[in-house]
Amino acid sequence: MRPPAEPTVAGLPVRWRPRDLPLEPVAVAGIGPVALALAHRAARAEDAVLASWTGVAGTDVLVLLGAAASLPWVDGAVYLGRDSLAPSLLLPCALEPEVAPPLLERALLAGQGDAPLAVLPGPGVLVSVAAAQPVVRASLVAWLTGAEAAS
Repeated sequence: MRPPAEPTVAGLPVRWRPRDLPLEPVAVAGIGPVALALAHRAARAEDAVLASWTGVAGTDVLVLLGAAASLPWVDGAVYLGRDSLAPSLLLPCALEPEVAPPLLERALLAGQGDAPLAVLPGPGVLVSVAAAQPVVRASLVAWLTGAEAAS
């Protein structure tokens, strides 16, 4: 019998534990079906709320950035915040890495894309949010249509 696989982020082994004090959310992210649910929820937002967000989307992933109170709630989404010890990373609000955050930041930034990076620990995915653009309803709906067609 094999031991359980070590959790990884971008190929690096990283274990996570609950944070004593959660971070203030600055982003919400989803992958797969959660990304689709997040896009559906975001598409129902008022124009003024949409205009207050920026975001990035890729194959099977959606990240929205904005004020904590405005971010949509979706079951299974990862809410991300900034840890002052690793300001180039958006880390899960409720989890912290067992390794020192500055060391994780240095390791993840080494050739992994432009900062800031959204760190999604469950699937071990990194998403650069450096190119985040204002969220436009037509673009959101177009991404959603393409993502639903691909699934």
